Amino acid sequence: MVFTGKLRFLERKEKNFHLAKKPFFNMKESKQKRPTVGIPRALFYWKKPFFWPVFFEKLGFQVLLSPESNKEIIEIGIKAADPESCFSVKVLYGHILWLDGKVDFIFIPRLLKSEAKLEYCPKFFALPDLFSLLIKTPLLSPWLDLDKSNLEDILMKFSRKIGKEKELVKIAIKAAFLKEKKEELRIEEGYLKKIQSQKKKIIIVSHPYNLYDDYINLGIKKKIIDLGAEVIFIDEVPVRQSPGNQENISPKFHWEFGQEILTQVKGIAKDSISGAIEISAFQCGCDAVLKEFVEKEFKNKKIPFLYLLIDEHTGEAGLQTRLEAFFDTLH
Repeated sequence: MVFTGKLRFLERKEKNFHLAKKPFFNMKESKQKRPTVGIPRALFYWKKPFFWPVFFEKLGFQVLLSPESNKEIIEIGIKAADPESCFSVKVLYGHILWLDGKVDFIFIPRLLKSEAKLEYCPKFFALPDLFSLLIKTPLLSPWLDLDKSNLEDILMKFSRKIGKEKELVKIAIKAAFLKEKKEELRIEEGYLKKIQSQKKKIIIVSHPYNLYDDYINLGIKKKIIDLGAEVIFIDEVPVRQSPGNQENISPKFHWEFGQEILTQVKGIAKDSISGAIEISAFQCGCDAVLKEFVEKEFKNKKIPFLYLLIDEHTGEAGLQTRLEAFFDTLH
């Protein structure tokens, strides 16, 4: 069994090597039938949700996003994933397995380091290797080590490997960045309106893949709005535009997500926030360390703080009860 597993792994590695070294379709073919790339609506997708779909569409692909998380997808992921995986990785399993067989390629980038030399979660590193063993659909897996090269250069090299012309790639990159910038400005304008609201303002601290997945967070945004408050997601706080902010933040994390969240938490604390809620996915090692610092930051500012740990067993009724009790503590 062990030998068979290694043989399958080597066969997959060989397959991916050819994908990486040889163009597997040319421009003439793409005009006749656009290949489809599937993007799982989970984990890394929420880091750049506006960028990747535009990039691949402009590159000549049809893009199929997996559906919003639902019971079926979560159950598929839980059954397939290692029991020791964090809940967020189990969700990713479900989305990728849903896409398997429905598209020509699945996009699973290998996230390594950010521009600020911060590492992504080690589980992100191995995702392409893991899923190349698990699924039949070929992967598109550029190495995103932004400590060594900027994103434009990485995407130019990646696109050449899959047979795309230089000028087309430039157009795709430019369009993706423009879309991303436009959406960031819209989010920032929304944040400024919320922060000026006369309603109680509740900030929710978590990773984007927890914040924007309503099935995973049990629709917490709507529940808080129904209680009469304004909801601000931590990644709406526009401090990420100032790289110098992260350099002055203490303590320093080597995880990109942890450092970014702590920077934004420190950026928001000076504003008139009524309460803060942190959401962590069960078995997230990064969050287990980060939680203490996030909680301390809000408590130092005398802002009421609620910590919620979510997994596949978390129930809506229990969440509603905890939210209502939390609101009773607000000023």
